[in-house]
Amino acid sequence: MEIDHIFIFSNKKGIEADDLVEFGFTEGVSRVHPGQGTTNRKFYFENFFLEILWVISEKEIQSEVTAKTKLWERSQFQKNRHSRFGLCLVNSESTDELFQQSEVYQPDYFPKGMSIDIITNEICPKLPWTFRLPYRGKTKEHSEPTEHPNGIQSLTKAIFEYPMENDHLDFVQYFRAVDTLQFRNTKRTHLNLEFDNNGQGKSKEFDELNLTINY
Repeated sequence: MEIDHIFIFSNKKGIEADDLVEFGFTEGVSRVHPGQGTTNRKFYFENFFLEILWVISEKEIQSEVTAKTKLWERSQFQKNRHSRFGLCLVNSESTDELFQQSEVYQPDYFPKGMSIDIITNEICPKLPWTFRLPYRGKTKEHSEPTEHPNGIQSLTKAIFEYPMENDHLDFVQYFRAVDTLQFRNTKRTHLNLEFDNNGQGKSKEFDELNLTINY
C-alpha cells in the first residue's frame, strides 16, 4: 500500500508553509479547487507530495456538494479538535477492501463522471480524512521540483498519532500489517513523516503544523 499525498489544513492561509521553505523544501505550484473552496501550497518528493490546504470560500466548502465530505469540519480543527490531516492512498487492489463502504465525492474541479472515494472518519474524527483518486496506480508524471536543499528525497514512513477512541478501530486495524503507514494511540493529534529511512539521523519539529519530520 502506497501513499500518494498527505494534506494538512492550515488556519493561517498557508503561512505555516514558509517554515517548510526555510527548512529547505523546494515549493511546487499551488492550485485553487473551484467549487470546493480551498487552495494549497505543495512540496513534491520522489514518491509523494505534501500539501498545505486552507479555505478561501466558506460558501463553497459548505455547499450541498461539498458539505457531505466534512472537509469544512476538518478545517475547523482548532475549534473542534478534529484531525487536520488528510491521507490520500494510491488506488490499488490493496485498498479495495478499505474503500468498500466509502462515500463518493465528485469535486467541481474534476471532469464530469470522475469521482473520489472518501472515508470521512466522521465517527472518529481524530483519525485522518482518507481518500483515493479514481485512477489506478501512481499519479501521472509531473514537472514539479523534487530536489531539495536539505537533501530529502523519498517518504519512507508516515505515522499518525491520535487520542485513543474505541468506537472506530476497524479503520486502524486495516493498516496493522503496513510497515510504512502506522497509527499510534497517544495524547495528541500529530503527524510524523520519515524520509530516506532517517538516513541523516536528524529531526525537525513544525509546531504550527503538528508535524515532525525525521530525515
